[in-house]
Amino acid sequence: MPPAEVVNPNVRRGPFRAVLFDFDGTLSLIREGWPAVMVGMMLDRLREQSLARDGDADLLDDLVMGLNGQPTARQMEAFAAEVGRRGGAAADPAEYLRDYADRLMGTVRGRWDSLASGAARPADWVVPGAHALLTDLRDRGVPLFVASGTDHAHVAHEARLLGVDGFFPAGIDAPRAGDPAFTKAAVIARVLAELGIRGEGLLGFGDGVVETAEVKRVGGVAVGVASAPAGAPAGTVQSDKRARLVAAGADLIVPDYGGGAELLRWLWDGA
Repeated sequence: MPPAEVVNPNVRRGPFRAVLFDFDGTLSLIREGWPAVMVGMMLDRLREQSLARDGDADLLDDLVMGLNGQPTARQMEAFAAEVGRRGGAAADPAEYLRDYADRLMGTVRGRWDSLASGAARPADWVVPGAHALLTDLRDRGVPLFVASGTDHAHVAHEARLLGVDGFFPAGIDAPRAGDPAFTKAAVIARVLAELGIRGEGLLGFGDGVVETAEVKRVGGVAVGVASAPAGAPAGTVQSDKRARLVAAGADLIVPDYGGGAELLRWLWDGA
């Protein structure tokens, strides 16, 4: 039995020549809870203009998670368009982005401080088994890459706090200063070109629809990480996240990397 839920029974099994990771929810749990913060901000903005309706929480969650993996500016642009569709006066998406960031960063900075002081360990705020999985992949000699829709400075800082930055000598691919032109598709295209490999040589790990769909688009193998919040029992699959990943084309679903060694043996060696 493979150490994961196999969604695609015809999934290609390695070896692979490059591995791409998303960051938030795929490696890091520092920003856990961010969708609720974003949806909460959007609901507050709708209520300010008496535009809120029954069912908005679900509608906005779909909007937010459907764009998960793209620069956060895209979610703000989509929300501004929704306000306009309702006849409201939409603010500049950059204003929505600042509001969301201010709300989220109050929590995130507390987690940064806890890690920096040693009150929390890096293992407390990564998807379980992440360090061991990265070590296994590095020992196999495969190049590792990170592509995140979160601001570059924040991802780089959090990667250092979590002790995962050293696994990615090519650095962090993420938008700088909220650059809405950043795309994971462009990152993947560059990685393939630089390494001189075809898409089927790419293995991707992600908890969002964007990276999953883009890895599949080039012919790679996508492992959907249906990670649960920090502190949840090991092996807990987040069902709504799983459903989105399957719809996006994930070949396999894992709750975390507790079975990472077995997963890589199965993918690489057919064990």
